[in-house]
Amino acid sequence: MQMQDLTGKVAVITGASSGIGEATARLLVEEGVHVVLVARRVERLEALAAELGDAATVARLDVADAPAVTALFDELKTRFGGIDLLFNNAGIGISSNFDDSDPADWKTMIDANLYGVLNCTQAAIPLLRGRPGAMISTVSSVGGRFGAATWSVYSATKFAVVGFHDALRRELGEEGIRVSVLEPGATWSEFGENVSDAIHQRRIQLDALQSADVAQALVFAFAQPANVLIQEILMRPVKQIVP
Repeated sequence: MQMQDLTGKVAVITGASSGIGEATARLLVEEGVHVVLVARRVERLEALAAELGDAATVARLDVADAPAVTALFDELKTRFGGIDLLFNNAGIGISSNFDDSDPADWKTMIDANLYGVLNCTQAAIPLLRGRPGAMISTVSSVGGRFGAATWSVYSATKFAVVGFHDALRRELGEEGIRVSVLEPGATWSEFGENVSDAIHQRRIQLDALQSADVAQALVFAFAQPANVLIQEILMRPVKQIVP
């Protein structure tokens, strides 16, 4: 297969302290990429960076904090001159019937899943310009295509992410910046651990995706030739028939 050589490229990964973010960091480093590990749990990032060595940089950040996001990307511009990949992976899901749901939980999800993506993407665009094969990729969800009971607000944020990326693709395509969305179904990760045992049992029943499976899809899209855009990757366990 004709793929890009990723050696020496720089990737920013939000939500890198566990799950899909952590798996993606490991895989990108294997491909020669320098990864900037971003999350709130800095101790987890430092442990991962200790394994990855000089190929990793740690940055503690709440992606919903717009001034802090701007400051981080200013630092990255000074250090690296630019970046080649922004992987918006940070996100939060809280499940409840909408009529019983807490508006504070709405805000938590909107801040992380939507404002976090907007903040990081706007700050990253100037650093992506002029870098061959540059890409913005964001984790949405099957829930960004199909609503599910008890996940109404979460689904709303993920539908918004899909719409935002479709519009952004049209804005940035002429500049050669690729805009891509990953939409995984049931996946083994920390996501959803704050809900009932039903999530755990469903993952077992469906033989859920591993975080590394999603990471592999991201790296596949990123490593395409610079003129090739994998716009969306919808991926499910084979046994996940609905949604």
